[in-house]
Amino acid sequence: MTDILLDDDAGIAQAGALLRDGALVAFGTETVYGLGADATNAAAVSGIFAAKQRPHFNPLICHYAAFEAAFRDVIPNEAARVLAAALWPGPLTMVLPRRAACPVALLTGAGLDTLAVRVPAHPVALALLRAAGRPIAAPSANRSGQVSPTTAAHVMQGLGGRIAAILDSGPCAVGVESTVLDLSGEQPILLRPGGATVEAIEALIGPVIRGGVTPGGALRSPGMLASHYAPSLPVRLNAATVLADEALLAFGPPLSRAGAVFSLSPSGDPTEAAARLFEGLRWLDAEGTRLGLRGIAVMPIPLTGLGLAINDRLSRAAAPRDEAGV
Repeated sequence: MTDILLDDDAGIAQAGALLRDGALVAFGTETVYGLGADATNAAAVSGIFAAKQRPHFNPLICHYAAFEAAFRDVIPNEAARVLAAALWPGPLTMVLPRRAACPVALLTGAGLDTLAVRVPAHPVALALLRAAGRPIAAPSANRSGQVSPTTAAHVMQGLGGRIAAILDSGPCAVGVESTVLDLSGEQPILLRPGGATVEAIEALIGPVIRGGVTPGGALRSPGMLASHYAPSLPVRLNAATVLADEALLAFGPPLSRAGAVFSLSPSGDPTEAAARLFEGLRWLDAEGTRLGLRGIAVMPIPLTGLGLAINDRLSRAAAPRDEAGV
C-alpha cells in the first residue's frame, strides 16, 4: 500500500524518516515528480530500478537542499560555481567529477566517476531534503517508458502499491525534466534539454556543445557507449565453470576454484545483486589485478526483472574495447 502524505510539517517529517529508513518516496519538484531514495544506500537505490521496471542502470540525479552540500560530493569548476550561483535552486542538473570521499552509492551514478547533481526550486522538495538530511536520488516517478508525472495522482496511477509513500506537493510548475549539462570535461556539453534554457546557460558561461557529442565525435551521454564502465580485466559472461586464474562475480552459490570471489547475492536475489553490482566489479578488478589474475568470470543471472538491467550493464562491461572505442 502506498500512503499519500500531506505537504505539511508532519508529512514532510514522515517522508524524510521513510527515506532515511531506505524506503521509496515520490515527491514533487518544479519539473516533475521524482521517485526518491537515499542516494547513499545502494539497496534503496536498487529499489528505484525495481519499482520503475527500468531495464538499464542509467545514472540517477542526486538532489540536494543547497549547492554547498552538492559541492561536498562533487568537484565544481568555475562554470559550475557560476551556474549554481545564478540558476540554483532551479531545473538544471550538472554532471561533475565525484570526490574521492563521496558517500553516494556507486549504483546511483551507474558506476561512473561522475555524479549528476541539482538543487530543486520547490519549497516542499527543499524541506524534504533538509528533513532527510542526505542526498536523494530521484528519477521521474513513473514506470520506465511511461509519461513523466506532474501530479500525485499521476504517480499513484503508475506506482501505487510499489512504493512506500507519495508526498503530495501539488502540480509541477515546469512540467518537463531538468536540463542536464556535462561539466566534467574541457567543454560544457548539453546531454538533455529541459527546464533551464541553453540560452540562459550560455549567457553565463559561453558556448555549450549540443547533443552530447564532442567535436571529435566521442559520445558523452551516459549509457551511449557499447563498452560502458568496463573494468581493466576482461569480463566473461554466463560462466558455467571458473578457472583458478580468474576472479568470480557470483550469483547464488558460487562456483569453486576462483582466485577471488565477490558474491552479488548468495540467495540469488536480483535486487540485492543490483545494489552490489558496481561495487563487485570494482573490487574484483582491483583484487584480480593485485593477484595477477587474467579475467573476471560472471555466473549466469536470469533475464527477468532487475536481471535485465544487470545483464545489460555486464554486457557493456564485457564488450570488446577496440570495437567500443574506449
